[in-house]
Amino acid sequence: MRYLNALFLAMIAASWPLAVQADTAAHMDDNAIFSQLMLDQLEEQFGAGGSTLAWEGQFWAGSDLNRVWIKTEGTRTDGQTDSADAQLLYDHAISTFWDLQTGVRQDFGFAPSRSWLAFGVQGLAPYFLDVEATGYIGPSGRTAMRLRIRYELLFTQRLILEPELEANLYGHDDPARRVGSGLSNTQLSLRLRYEVQRKFAPYVGVVYERCYGQTANYLQLAGERPHETVLVAGVRIWF
Repeated sequence: MRYLNALFLAMIAASWPLAVQADTAAHMDDNAIFSQLMLDQLEEQFGAGGSTLAWEGQFWAGSDLNRVWIKTEGTRTDGQTDSADAQLLYDHAISTFWDLQTGVRQDFGFAPSRSWLAFGVQGLAPYFLDVEATGYIGPSGRTAMRLRIRYELLFTQRLILEPELEANLYGHDDPARRVGSGLSNTQLSLRLRYEVQRKFAPYVGVVYERCYGQTANYLQLAGERPHETVLVAGVRIWF
């Protein structure tokens, strides 16, 4: 785990010059450096147990062929982080619509932290489906996989409905983080946003999450629900 943390910090340091170059690039060619910071989801979730702050964001910097990505998502309740992760990824375009990504992921929150090596693909599938499929390998033989599929349905140029499906799978039980082997959980969400400007869009929506197998058992033993539907209200911002 120590070497993974060191690698994570080294990759952050390596990516910093790219972000600086993105602000000073003065020419437009295949090697020009660009960047984007997006808070795709910054929202309050309202469920039977109260409200929770949730976020999902990303930053990338690089050229059309090679980029560095930083991704993070998580939840906080009563000022405490429930569960969150951050990823640092090197991204290389392998076709017009698909990129190969490799790097590291760090889990943190209420439970012991976990470190992973990450590898996967991200791109645009037929019917304009935005797809991310990432595999993870950690110490002690831990393995995991995350699949995320999104789609944008435009009612108008400003009013957009975004369905999203996410599934997480793990190769081994991890009682400390209340994660069981196999299909751990799925999350299906619908968010309706209105783009006041392209870079600023408030939204409302609904999220249904269901846990399975041993993950559901861990949650029930901790007095939590294995499945829940919550209403959300938030904002989508990018720079």
